[in-house]
Amino acid sequence: MTDKRFSYGTAMRWLTGILLVLALIAIGPNEYTSSAAGAKPGKAGFVPGSFTELAKNASPAVVNIRTVKTIEGGGQVFRHFFQGPQGGTPNDMFEDFFKKFFNEDPREFKQKSLGSGFILDKEGYIVTNHHVIKDAEEIQVKLNDGREYDAQIKGADPSTDLALIRIKADGELPSLKLGDSDSLQIGQWIIAIGNPFGLEHTVTAGIVSAKGRVIGAGPYDDFIQTDASINPGNSGGPLINMAGEVVGINTAIVASGEGIGFAIPVSIAKDVIGQLKKTGEVTRGWVGVAIQDLDRELKEYYGVDHGVLVTQVFEGDPADKAGIEPHDVILSVNGQPVDSARELSKAVADLQVGEKANIKINRKGDMQTVEVEIAKRDEDRTASMQGEGGTESSDALGIEVNDITENMAQRFNLPNRNGVIIVNVAPDSKAKEAGLRKGDIIREINHQPINSAADYEAALSRVDKGESIQLYVKRAQRGYIVIKLTK
Repeated sequence: MTDKRFSYGTAMRWLTGILLVLALIAIGPNEYTSSAAGAKPGKAGFVPGSFTELAKNASPAVVNIRTVKTIEGGGQVFRHFFQGPQGGTPNDMFEDFFKKFFNEDPREFKQKSLGSGFILDKEGYIVTNHHVIKDAEEIQVKLNDGREYDAQIKGADPSTDLALIRIKADGELPSLKLGDSDSLQIGQWIIAIGNPFGLEHTVTAGIVSAKGRVIGAGPYDDFIQTDASINPGNSGGPLINMAGEVVGINTAIVASGEGIGFAIPVSIAKDVIGQLKKTGEVTRGWVGVAIQDLDRELKEYYGVDHGVLVTQVFEGDPADKAGIEPHDVILSVNGQPVDSARELSKAVADLQVGEKANIKINRKGDMQTVEVEIAKRDEDRTASMQGEGGTESSDALGIEVNDITENMAQRFNLPNRNGVIIVNVAPDSKAKEAGLRKGDIIREINHQPINSAADYEAALSRVDKGESIQLYVKRAQRGYIVIKLTK
């Protein structure tokens, strides 16, 4: 009996094992693994079986870029060798020695740096980052097969941190195909190839962690975030999908965050690369306004559910000629709604110089559409508005305000003297609790313009105790905000 029971149990275990194997075969390998190249998003399982073929096919087109530039006024190398023993200020003795006996500053030296790039086509065009080749006096490109060439800069775009260089090769050149970054899905597998810390042709793998990241790198931030290792030296290298196509250009890392890297989407890079290849520069549209996002309070204040606030209009520029005014809310461009400064900047930048665009605005509840002729954007133009305090005139809210003087407006580059400036906020006051700060400029109270301390006091006197107050405030380095409190 024992032998029969043992034989029955053994048979059942064998049968169970056979059924499990058959089930795994029926499921197929793609439920758990995917091929290194050609796998479609959503088809891959938990972990790709291998990245070997993908890396093997892509690596020949990834290049090492070495640059040399002259650094004026020293830098890390000079400070390393000429600092005091505690790492403080440079050693005065050495500095005085050079200046006294050689009549020159020793802080000029040749700086070498490393970066990455990838070959775009057989003509020898190579895509990299602008910061990799910026101010470079010499650029040398080394291919995966050992060939080395001097390169020339064909064009660069600091706003997107992209550059195009070219080599003249003595043979066939491998190249990479540009893919579609818009179709990328969060969680999709990708690889990065580059030269981190000078370690040539390093391959790292990860996933798309996020899309549309804004990290403050420029006006057109729209980065792909990935956990594929990206380190110094990877800049300019390709981010590649499982089909072997470039979907991003690796460009930034978070210094304090391991495993967080950012790449410029190919959807942005394609147009930039095309313009650089054709003309050596990038031309973008410009209307001539300073803008900011609308938070929930500002949307409520203006009575809109989307849009971008105009904070300043540059005199003589297209928006000024078309009649756009400060405090207008831009709702759409050529029928395309905009709900952030980044969206509006991109929409305008994509327009052609000389093109006429229909811009819909909300002006104090009145909807208007104005026609603006697009000009060429000057990337160096910025709008900077700040405020500072002075003295006198207090109220029940716990703040003191003062008129904005002509000297104050000139000193802090204020376009006009509208409003009053807060010069003091009492501790434990309603104003302090609501978030008002010294240096804030109050432009409106309950939608009524304020141009002087007298206007401010008159507007405040019209509000009964216990009633709600909306203060429309300009804050340095932030823009316009709405602060609510009760009198």
